[in-house]
Amino acid sequence: MPRGPKKHLKRLNAPSHWNLGKMTGVWAPKPSAGPHKQRECVPLCVILRDRLKYALTNKECVQICMERCVKVDGKVRTDHNYPAGFMDIVELDKCGDRFRVLYDTKGRFVLHRVDKAEAAYKLCKIKKVFISGKKIPVAVTHDGRSIRYPDPDVKANDSVKLDIATNKFSDIIKFEIGAMVMLTGGRNAGRIGTLMHIEKHEGSFNIVTVKDAKGATFSTRLHNVFVIGSGNTPDVSIPKGRGIKKNILQERAEAELRGEL
Repeated sequence: MPRGPKKHLKRLNAPSHWNLGKMTGVWAPKPSAGPHKQRECVPLCVILRDRLKYALTNKECVQICMERCVKVDGKVRTDHNYPAGFMDIVELDKCGDRFRVLYDTKGRFVLHRVDKAEAAYKLCKIKKVFISGKKIPVAVTHDGRSIRYPDPDVKANDSVKLDIATNKFSDIIKFEIGAMVMLTGGRNAGRIGTLMHIEKHEGSFNIVTVKDAKGATFSTRLHNVFVIGSGNTPDVSIPKGRGIKKNILQERAEAELRGEL
């Protein structure tokens, strides 16, 4: 019997939002263990090779990382399979590129270019708040951070604005009706809207209803929701499309206008 976790990942088993070609090889990069789940992250080598086209092969990705060119959330990462996930800041100092990892309306990771001021912070969703064994309050974020002695107002599902350099958070964005949210899972992943309603189901999944800027309403499970701002102002810049999902007829009409069909 094999022991321990699998060390390989086949291309057909890789998450579809990595957009790897089906016929371009048997294997895919398996993300290392890290702050994001294996199917909710994108490895650095996919970012460097398939998204940014800074490398042609996996070996070149290894060389770029080992030359300490890539930073994730302000820390140099030399592992080419390091998992970058939602809200992470990926920096390439040599060429001055800074990206925030976000979702587009089809639920695929998109590298959204940000300036130096915005790259200094990120939003973190609070997964749980608890009292540790030594009576120290601790808040745990969606990207695996444990923040000791958090603000007493912080509750689960809130978002906090975290300063990457100091690992301290400044603002709290409460999870409440009227908050601006982005969906991070489910069929509606990547859509942005206003939180309208929360249904509580004891022993089952709580359901939330969200309304987007065009007036379309949709529902999802509560754990798919990530608060990105209060009212109509997001605390981070959001990708083009503003999180509004178009149907296939609208997409076709726009493609015709652009002269692509």
